[in-house]
Amino acid sequence: MEKQRRNVLKRILLSLTGVAGAGVIAKAEAAKTQPEVPAKPAEKEVFNVVEDQEVPLFSGATKFNGLVFIAGKGAHVEPFEIKAHTEIVLKELEKELIAAGSSMEKVLKVSVFLNDIADYQGMNEVYKGRFGKKPPVRTTVAVAKGGVPGNSLVEMDCIAYV
Repeated sequence: MEKQRRNVLKRILLSLTGVAGAGVIAKAEAAKTQPEVPAKPAEKEVFNVVEDQEVPLFSGATKFNGLVFIAGKGAHVEPFEIKAHTEIVLKELEKELIAAGSSMEKVLKVSVFLNDIADYQGMNEVYKGRFGKKPPVRTTVAVAKGGVPGNSLVEMDCIAYV
């Protein structure tokens, strides 16, 4: 019954549209019979993998579907001064972004972790303008007891597009 109804509808459509309509109907029928092929999932690229006793611990950067995720960067050197540490961290972020095919201007999100919230203003003085005229969204937090790992006064991570 359903097949008869479709055939009647096809004939009516053909009479109204002529030969051009026949091609459209034929393509539609062919598409129904072909199985849908699932899209191949995108592959993740990783850079600067940190090993812990022969086991991968984390990656310094990961690219996926046109985005690049940069792991937290800190400054583990003297002098222990917020402006110097912020400068080092921002240069490390930029270096990782360039290696992944991106740039500071393509950063969408930055997370800033301060050892001491009193360093907020000093960090901002160095941070300001580093991401172009359209800065990314940002979250800034002072870490809990124990501080930023590795004696850094500041750590930053980011997400950018390629």
